[in-house]
Amino acid sequence: MARTPKLDAALAADVDRARAALLDIAPEEQIGEHVGAFADAERLVTHRFRAQLDGYAGWEWYATLARVPRGKAATVCEVGILPGTGALLAPEWVPWSERVNAEELAEQRLLEAAEAATAAEAVQAGGDSAGEARDATAR
Repeated sequence: MARTPKLDAALAADVDRARAALLDIAPEEQIGEHVGAFADAERLVTHRFRAQLDGYAGWEWYATLARVPRGKAATVCEVGILPGTGALLAPEWVPWSERVNAEELAEQRLLEAAEAATAAEAVQAGGDSAGEARDATAR
């Protein structure tokens, strides 16, 4: 069983560095209050901030910071946006064949058959005139 990493105090305290890193990808008004700092591994901490962004209710900006052993300076590893607890998420993807009801499926098959027949007629009509042209030049 893996042990839970200890929160690095120096990285956890560097909220300003995490916020500054997020300013590279988002305007200041979209980055809300600091939600917390979470230990990912030894000397690796992720800071989360509320996202104040239309259409992203419950989402959080994140900035992951790291530092070398016995070092004090934080390095930014990654920034982005993730769903928080209770965030609005898109529904699970469902294949087209499972989303459509039987009537829609039957209608689609009829439409495809009609299109195939029209395409076949066009090819046949084009093929006849091309064949006639070949016959005329062969004479």
